[in-house]
Amino acid sequence: MIADVLTDAGNRMDRAVEAAKDDFASVRTGRANPQLFQKVLVDYYGTPTPLAQLASLNAPEARSLIVTPYDKSALKAIEHAIREMPNLGANPTNDGNIVRITMPELTEERRKEYVKLVRSQGEDAKVRVRGVRRKAKDDLDALKSDIGEDELARAEKELDAITRARVDAIDEALKRKEAELLEV
Repeated sequence: MIADVLTDAGNRMDRAVEAAKDDFASVRTGRANPQLFQKVLVDYYGTPTPLAQLASLNAPEARSLIVTPYDKSALKAIEHAIREMPNLGANPTNDGNIVRITMPELTEERRKEYVKLVRSQGEDAKVRVRGVRRKAKDDLDALKSDIGEDELARAEKELDAITRARVDAIDEALKRKEAELLEV
């Protein structure tokens, strides 16, 4: 029973860490990266659809990205969705077949804003991990009548170690992203 609670908590914390890494990847650095556009939703025939399902994305140069839609009728909608995406600052151009995006140079002020945004996302991820820990601790406390206090104390120490490892993983990913953002 204890192992089940700890395994479930570990899996849920791992998902929180992965979600944080995905959030970090969606914040742009100085380079054009197709991952920046993973959260862009295009209004495709009235349905919000992820851009990756409507078009292929490739980066031929460091500061440009080419979006090739599978359906040419979605060109205008794709262009509009990219232009409306916050935190990108990208200005797409449509030539009738593809959408070409040139990423502007990041200013020092904008880099610092992105660092603040990433730190906020990292803190949110840590809160999610701690929420999972709290739920697992409550589950362990519910088992108190079935198991001894020594086993409960060992399980709580193990839960704390699992939590610490996940928080450290978030901190490490955050450090890497901050370094990437501040790199000129």
